[in-house]
Amino acid sequence: MSTTNPSSTGGLEPLSRRRFLAQGGATVAGAALAGVAIPAVHAASDDTIRLALIGCGGRGSGAARDAFEATGGPVRLVAMADFFEDRLKKSHAALSAEYADRMDVPEDRRFVGFDSFKRAIDCLRPGSGDIAMLCGYAGFRPAQLEYAVEKGVNVFMEKSFAVDPPAVRRVIQAGEVAEKKGLKIAAGLMCRHSKNRQELIRRIRDGELGDILMVRAYRMEPNRPLGPRKPDDKELFYQIRNFTKFLWVSGGLWAEMDIHQIDEICWVKDAWPTAAHGIGGRAADSVDLSQNLDSFSVEWTFPDGTKGYDVVRYLPNCYNEFATFVHGTKCAAQFSGNVHAATVQIYKDQRCANDNVAWRAERETVSPWQAEWNELLGAIRGNRPHNEAKRAALTNLADIMGRAATHMGRIVTWEEAMASNFQFFPGTDTLTADSPAPVQADAQGRYPTPVPGKWVEI
Repeated sequence: MSTTNPSSTGGLEPLSRRRFLAQGGATVAGAALAGVAIPAVHAASDDTIRLALIGCGGRGSGAARDAFEATGGPVRLVAMADFFEDRLKKSHAALSAEYADRMDVPEDRRFVGFDSFKRAIDCLRPGSGDIAMLCGYAGFRPAQLEYAVEKGVNVFMEKSFAVDPPAVRRVIQAGEVAEKKGLKIAAGLMCRHSKNRQELIRRIRDGELGDILMVRAYRMEPNRPLGPRKPDDKELFYQIRNFTKFLWVSGGLWAEMDIHQIDEICWVKDAWPTAAHGIGGRAADSVDLSQNLDSFSVEWTFPDGTKGYDVVRYLPNCYNEFATFVHGTKCAAQFSGNVHAATVQIYKDQRCANDNVAWRAERETVSPWQAEWNELLGAIRGNRPHNEAKRAALTNLADIMGRAATHMGRIVTWEEAMASNFQFFPGTDTLTADSPAPVQADAQGRYPTPVPGKWVEI
C-alpha cells in the first residue's frame, strides 16, 4: 500500500511540447502509431503525461496518488480498468474527490473484464511518455506487460510480477523488448528508492560492516484465514478477489508480500542466490481454507557461501516483527523497519539494540513509494534509461525458489528454477468470465495445499 501527503499542484513546471516529444521515445512513435486509433482525451498541445490504471484496488489507487504527487508532472489519469465494476467505481470516486484536477476518466474510459487492460492501454499515446500502471495480480502481469510494451508505452508495474518460472522469463523478455524501444519500466520494489537504504548500501560497499556474512529478514504478523465461499459467489471471481489465497492468481501470500524482504536480501548481497531451502506449515487448529501455509522459514545460499534468511508467521496472538538486519565481520546494521519504514542504523557490534547504535539515518522526507514515482517521471522527462524489469523478475525468481523449496521439502537451485517449465495454470491469458476456476475445493471447502514430499511446483 502507499502513503502520500495531501494533494498539491505546486512546483510542477511543464515542459515545452517540442522538448517533451523529443524526450518521450520518439524513435518508436512512428512505427507504434501506425494503424492505431488513439481515443480523444484532451487537447494534444499540452505536456501532460497520461496514465491508465489497470487494477483499481488499494494498491492501484495508492499508486495513482503517488503519481499525482510526484515531481516531474503534470500527469492525468485518463483510463481505468479492473475485473470488478464495484472496485473501479470506488477507486474512481475516491480519487476524484481528492484529485479532481488530475482525473479525466469518463464512463467510456472505465473498462471492466478480462480484456479491460487492453482497452485502457489503448487510450494511451505510443511513444509519448504515457504510462500504463499495472497494479493488479501477478498471474496476469506478464500478458499486461507484453501488451503495454507492444503498444509502445511506458510501464509502472506493482509487485509481484510472476507466479512461476515461465512467467518470470516472459517479464525478462518483455523488458528486453522495452529496452530496445527506449521505453521506461518501473517495478514496485519501492525500497530500492529509499535514500536511507541507499546510504547504508554505500556504507556496506565501502566496507563499514566488513564482509557480509548474513542477512536476516522477518515479516511476522497476523493475517486473516480464507473463509467459506458464499453460494452466490462465482468461483472464478471469488478466487481472484481473494488473490493472496490462491497460488495461480498471486503466487500465494508469502511470495506476494515477502518479495520485498527477499529483494532487500539480494540487494545487500549484490548477488542472486544459488540455492534455497525452507520449512513451513500450518497450525494444528487452522481453519484456513486457502492454499497458503501460515509459517515459513527460508534460507538462501549465495555464491560466496553466505546466507540470507526470511522468517514469517501469519498467526494472531504471537510475537510479531517486521524488519531486516545485516551482519558483517565488523558489526551489524538494521536495513529496514516496520511496514517498510526506513529504519536504518549501524550498531557498534553484533548486538542489534537501540542502546548500541553507532550511526542512525535521519528520517526520510520522501517515502520510497513517492521516490520511485519521482524517478520514473524524471527519467521520462529527461529521457534517461530506466528499466527495472529484469532485476524485478530475478528477485521474483529468488522468491519462487524459496516458496518451492518450502512447499516441496527440498533444496531448489537457481539453475533449475530458471529452467523450469512448471505453471500453476497455463490458461491465465485466455480466461473469460465464463471460464471454470483453475482450482477447485474439496468436499470440506478446502483448496489444494502444499504437502512437502508430495507437492511439485518446479
